[in-house]
Amino acid sequence: MSAENTPDIIYTKVDEAPELASASLLPIIQRFADAAGVTVGTKDISLAGRIIAAFPENLTEAQRQSDDLAELGELVKTPEANVIKLPNISASVPQLVAAIKELQSQGYALPDYSEAPQTDAEKEARARYDAIKGSAVNPVLREGNSDRRAATAVKKFAQANPHRMGEWKSDSKTRVASMSGGDFFSNETSATLNKAATAKIVLESASGETVLKESVSYPAGTVVDATYMSAATLDAFLADEIAKTKDEGTLFSLHMKATMMKVSDPIIFGHAVKQWLKPVFDQFGDKMEALGVNPNSGLGDLLARVKGEPEIMAAIEAVTAERPPMYMVDSDRGITNLHVPSDVIIDASMPALIRAGGKGWGPDGKEADANCVIPDNSYAPVYDEAIKFFKENGALNPATAGTVQNLGLMAQKAEEYGSHPTTFEIPEDGTVKMILDDGTVLHQHSVQAGDIWRSASARKAPIEDWVNLAIERQAATGYRAIFWLDEARAHDAQLIAMVKPILEAKGVADRFEIMAPREATRASLETITKGENTIAITGNVLRDYLTDLFPILELATSAKMLSIVKLMQGGGLFETGAGGSAPKHVQQLQAENHLRWDSLGEFCALGESFKFLADAKGNAKARVLGEAVETATQGILDHGRSPGRKVGQPDNRDSHYWFARYWAEALAAQTEDADLAAHFAPIAKALAEGEEAIVGELAAAQGAPADLGGYYHTDPAKTAAVMRPSTTLNAIIG
Repeated sequence: MSAENTPDIIYTKVDEAPELASASLLPIIQRFADAAGVTVGTKDISLAGRIIAAFPENLTEAQRQSDDLAELGELVKTPEANVIKLPNISASVPQLVAAIKELQSQGYALPDYSEAPQTDAEKEARARYDAIKGSAVNPVLREGNSDRRAATAVKKFAQANPHRMGEWKSDSKTRVASMSGGDFFSNETSATLNKAATAKIVLESASGETVLKESVSYPAGTVVDATYMSAATLDAFLADEIAKTKDEGTLFSLHMKATMMKVSDPIIFGHAVKQWLKPVFDQFGDKMEALGVNPNSGLGDLLARVKGEPEIMAAIEAVTAERPPMYMVDSDRGITNLHVPSDVIIDASMPALIRAGGKGWGPDGKEADANCVIPDNSYAPVYDEAIKFFKENGALNPATAGTVQNLGLMAQKAEEYGSHPTTFEIPEDGTVKMILDDGTVLHQHSVQAGDIWRSASARKAPIEDWVNLAIERQAATGYRAIFWLDEARAHDAQLIAMVKPILEAKGVADRFEIMAPREATRASLETITKGENTIAITGNVLRDYLTDLFPILELATSAKMLSIVKLMQGGGLFETGAGGSAPKHVQQLQAENHLRWDSLGEFCALGESFKFLADAKGNAKARVLGEAVETATQGILDHGRSPGRKVGQPDNRDSHYWFARYWAEALAAQTEDADLAAHFAPIAKALAEGEEAIVGELAAAQGAPADLGGYYHTDPAKTAAVMRPSTTLNAIIG
């Protein structure tokens, strides 16, 4: 992507509800931006788009797509980057398979995703698909560290209009269960490289040496970790927790991130499925394997494969009757916690349960206390301490609570989220070694067949950038600032050894605290309970978890967060919030043509993007547009123009009309740029005069099923017809 033909702003094409909303919002953005000489283009990073781009030789010329993700990956390494990044699918295997099948049904001659590839062609196709699943997008685009916080207008609105919180009781049985040993946390080793190195990862066993990965390169100063989870210890832990859950009379729930951690967590999820149905696997395991059952794909896929086997189905029913009730994704449809690995994502599921007073939905359609099983103990203490805090103190009061901002180390595939290529399910007993090119054994672990071994790293430049970003943010706010680092954890100890000298050299060490995640959780909750504010300075996974946990408690959602990634080469990446609830939104739209997705995150990102562009390219008009976006966003909040949840209420399309109107009115009223004021005055007038017709046309569209021409790969014309049903509004916007 050359600088000459790169649009000023790239607006990403993604999936599900955010992408449907774009069909309505993007034409408005492009029309308004054009008045300031700003070009807004798109790049397709959707799951379907990435699949299509991976198999050009299988497709017709008309079907082929460029590899937009790769192009954006190069752009974000330049000062010219200005990207608005919407939430995209981090695909689990069931989602990936469903997307492939949909594209095949639309005439795309794509190969199947093979669970057990045999031929070279199947192995090559599987390798291409494996590069797409999980968090394939974020590590490529996040060439900078994260600054996430609630926009001032959003926070003030949440305090003035507090959302409902569930009641916490001191005798709640809800708890967090985590492994006390044998997990990634307890087995972790870490080292900082004093020079650039290339490493290979080998398994030494009775049958010889197997190279698991070679030519893994690291620059000098990289923190390199290695660890493993014991499969036997995991199985014993899961079996014990299932039994304890039944004794306690609570719901059994497993909280993982099988999307982002696309290698390790699906395997752990599969262990939970096997433990839940252990008597069935003991009796019918060989037959189930012959039927193509893979427990990593979940109960839903398993049940679909054995539904024609009465003996197996009867055994499943008998075991289920003996198990404790399970936390449900959809009790009306019988969708359990273990049905699909991507259905229960820890950073969304745990905050929702905590916000609800520790309650989850059971198979009877009623709320109940739950055993929240989080096998690895690296970050489980955050949720455990939050639950203990609320049992002691009652629910957080959103009307008076302060805020927790976050500065996250995530650049250049930092930490666990960059571990996918170096994570392995061990095939036989032996010793895994990471060996540097000079022969040094950097890490080694004795492992058994089935154990999950992984290595992760964090480079020196992103770490230093992260610390300096924290120093800047603390100086700008004066807030309490805490590095969430545990000196008892191998990786964190290496980071602390790098963080402290930087703080001391800058003379600001007295402005920062360093605490383990458990202690930092309590300190942060105590701070915001008093109405004060704090900055959580965290690694990559905690960045993800905390920027759901605290916003969901403070604002009821994480989709309204302002998320700015200051790219290390000078560009800007503006993220628009979380997409975890997007699938249900699409299902509602398809059933009754009502989209409740709230684009407030997009509005916040848009304003920041325009202001960044103004500074980067000296475009004063872009700054006027950005400031007017903030006024329009405030108007949406002040006048209650966000989407309603039910059909018949104003939805996402209505909020876009009001956003366009408030934006145009703000531009017409401002006095900094007379040309823009003159340009938008008639647009503002037309939008105001057309209110009755526009609102009526939008309301008339609701109620009946909506045909999008697909789920993962929608038809553009059909989607535009659904998302832009107001002829009056379209005539004004174009």
